[in-house]
Amino acid sequence: MLLRRIARPLLAAPFVYDGIQAVLHPAEHVDAAREGSTIVTDAVGAEPLSDRQLGLLVRAHGAVTAAAGILLAVGRTPRTAALALAALTAPLAVAHQPFTSKGAERSLRTAAFVKDLGKVGAAVIAGVDLEGRPGVTYRVQQAREHAARLAEAKAETVKATTKGEAAKVAAKADAAKAATKAEAQKLRAKVAEAV
Repeated sequence: MLLRRIARPLLAAPFVYDGIQAVLHPAEHVDAAREGSTIVTDAVGAEPLSDRQLGLLVRAHGAVTAAAGILLAVGRTPRTAALALAALTAPLAVAHQPFTSKGAERSLRTAAFVKDLGKVGAAVIAGVDLEGRPGVTYRVQQAREHAARLAEAKAETVKATTKGEAAKVAAKADAAKAATKAEAQKLRAKVAEAV
């Protein structure tokens, strides 16, 4: 559909831009990454990451984000790429959360936080887009109904076959009965001649 061909690159553009900026200029993103990594390392009980490790982490995150954005933009595995972008952007929303800051910094962080939440929501919507095809639930339901119809048809076929075989057996029994009656009459006639 034409709308998807236009919308996917538009949705992917901020992800690609942010990812490339993180790869080219990791120092700008290290402060936010430090706060996020501090939250995680404190919760886990691990050592805080060094600036070099944070820079490498920021670059890797940026590269993966840009790659997923490019995949979404060109339409290669768009659902997987969109869900990956949502998963990659969620930690940024946590790092940009404005609840612990005050003053002018709080308004900047709130803007970044809301932007990240919007990007996550848009990526999730793109990730669950089925492009007009039926979803897994619908396909499973259709397969079950088809299997039930096949089982019903098979049962009716067996029933009809059984009725048909019963008719054949009854016909054979009637024929045997008639043949036996005819043979009995022949025997009686022979006995009557003999006497």
